[in-house]
Amino acid sequence: MSLSKQLLIVDDDQEIRELLNEYLTRAGFEVLTAAEGNEMRRQLAQHSPDLIILDIMMPGDDGFTLCQQIRRDSQVPIIMLTAASDETDRVIGLELGADDYIAKPFSPRELQARIKALLRRAEFRQPEVKEKELPRRLRFAEWTLDTLSHQLTHEDGSKLDLSGSDFMLLAMFLQQPGAVLDRDTISDATRGRESLPMERGIDVQISRLRQKLGDNGKSPRIIKTIRGSGYMLIAEVFEDA
Repeated sequence: MSLSKQLLIVDDDQEIRELLNEYLTRAGFEVLTAAEGNEMRRQLAQHSPDLIILDIMMPGDDGFTLCQQIRRDSQVPIIMLTAASDETDRVIGLELGADDYIAKPFSPRELQARIKALLRRAEFRQPEVKEKELPRRLRFAEWTLDTLSHQLTHEDGSKLDLSGSDFMLLAMFLQQPGAVLDRDTISDATRGRESLPMERGIDVQISRLRQKLGDNGKSPRIIKTIRGSGYMLIAEVFEDA
């Protein structure tokens, strides 16, 4: 694994930010820092870090809120920092989409080991969907997907840009119309790393995609829930020239 990975540290404690910045920079990482939520959002608007280290207790938006916001658009690995080894904080963080946690005070060496482990998983568990194998345009229901720009075009002419994870999810369905995809398959293909033992995360991701497509889970036209098995694309798919 290359060590030239970019990390974003979000913590209101300046001493911790400086300590981790110095330690992880010496370890070969490129380090970005933010003291609170607005600064984090500015960093994410300009950069695409490979991993985020996120403190829970911060003024303004806390770490749980920020984790939720990140997960709306990104599956970047997240390590949460907590001031105590409180099981409730750990469970909430994991349910909201965090990949790991570490309690303060912590050893920078242990944190570095956890960072490397998460980055290895992201590097070696590659998504199954390969963009180069996809046709340029795929048409289904009232939508056309441009697989190069990751943009959806509605039949009324309106356009919608997909996040990376939403594109991977939709592309996987479009490659296998009529096939039942279980949660493990979806998790492996869209996250590209070890999934959390929280099936609810996949359901939320499907729900978000349905909402963008204007699909109703109770009366689906595009993605149908197969109870006890997973999900299936029920719309016909056509390749556009």
